[in-house]
Amino acid sequence: MADEQGAAGADPRNRRVDPRYEITAYVDYTGTSEVLLYHRIENISLGGMSIQTASVEEIGTVVDLVISFPDLNTTIAARGEVSWVNREEPMDMGIRFLDLDEERKDVLRKFIQATKKGGPI
Repeated sequence: MADEQGAAGADPRNRRVDPRYEITAYVDYTGTSEVLLYHRIENISLGGMSIQTASVEEIGTVVDLVISFPDLNTTIAARGEVSWVNREEPMDMGIRFLDLDEERKDVLRKFIQATKKGGPI
């Protein structure tokens, strides 16, 4: 796998604080030059998520996110920072949430509990 690593050389995915869960969900995000709609979320946690996209950003890029929760009939708007990228198929990237307040974390907790496919990954 051709993952790019953070500045210290350690893979940022190994420093996760919150457990990640595989879910079926999609996200729209605004990157450095365009709005990218309806990308599959591979996994999510209270701290961030991994999304599959053919338009990966550079590490450190701040992105605006709109995460849709159809089962809860709600969305969450958030900002995130790209923490790792994989430029080989299937292309994906990790995004660390920057500004989730407790209200949005509660919505995210409810969604994870309602839709997770299994235990933490």
